[in-house]
Amino acid sequence: MNLSHLPIQVPYLPMEAKSVAQIPKGAEWQYEPKWDGFRCLAFRDGDTVELQSKSGESLTRYFPELVQALTALRAKRFVLDGEIVLFIDGRLSFDDLLQRIHPAESRVRKLSVEHPVKLVLFDLLVDDKGKLVATDVFAKRRKDLEHFISRYVDSDEILFLSPATRELENAETWLETMRGQLDGVVAKRLDLPYQSGERAMLKIKDLRTADCVVGGFRYGAREKLVGSLLLGLYDEQGLLHHVGFTSSIAAAERPALTEKLEALIGKPGFTGRSPGGPSRWSTAKSADWQPLRPELVVEVRYDHFTGQRFRHGTKLMRWRPDKSPRQCLLSQLEGESASPLGLIA
Repeated sequence: MNLSHLPIQVPYLPMEAKSVAQIPKGAEWQYEPKWDGFRCLAFRDGDTVELQSKSGESLTRYFPELVQALTALRAKRFVLDGEIVLFIDGRLSFDDLLQRIHPAESRVRKLSVEHPVKLVLFDLLVDDKGKLVATDVFAKRRKDLEHFISRYVDSDEILFLSPATRELENAETWLETMRGQLDGVVAKRLDLPYQSGERAMLKIKDLRTADCVVGGFRYGAREKLVGSLLLGLYDEQGLLHHVGFTSSIAAAERPALTEKLEALIGKPGFTGRSPGGPSRWSTAKSADWQPLRPELVVEVRYDHFTGQRFRHGTKLMRWRPDKSPRQCLLSQLEGESASPLGLIA
């Protein structure tokens, strides 16, 4: 991979968003849909195209139709930020998108023809002259991105510009009417440069979700099949803390999942706070748990996060093979961990 003429190189971590409960107000904000797909930075330097995931891993081999579309652009050097999405019968399908992460090239090629993905573009980091623009404020980058697309993208069959609004009412309407389609709303400051690897944007979801590391599991009480997944989040010192569990695993999936988990049994498991031992509500057997190498990430839905843990059990939403475990941080929930008394102190 030769990207030597670009001012930024792979891996370059994208700017991320922190979860908040409400859409922020003010003239300094722009609002965009939060797409339900794979975050992607698209690099092009001459004949070389590289697609990079949120965690810095290569996505290039999984999406040949995107590589072809980006190679066909008349612009020879650029870096774009966007989201890979897949529509099935006019609706976004994350489950079908997951099928594209497949080891067999023949399978990837087949799916790329049957159900080609799209790349929703929402930021420009290096322009068509190979100049770094990530240091510019977002208001200028958005205008540059719009100019780039109008000049080089002839149709929206594969590449298209994400909608955006500065009207709060429009953003609220997206959040209320697009449930099950959009993953929420993202709010971006117009007066800030791109901040690689930082949670410098705000995301607002209709459902509260969190990405967690699977740091261990417990067997069920009646048979040696997985009963619950033990969830962890990293702190700023790199310690993995146990924050809760999820047991909403379909019965039909438990045998295969148990086999997958057992192959990962091993230390370190949780390096910070660990699951507790027997209590008045548990037996010694139910308190036993198996530590796992921290390789798996799941997205869970929850209702309360207090005292550095989920108050109740969480609902397993989906697996996130596109996300690095090290990106699952306690800081993504820091706003919900704070006492509300601080707001009126």
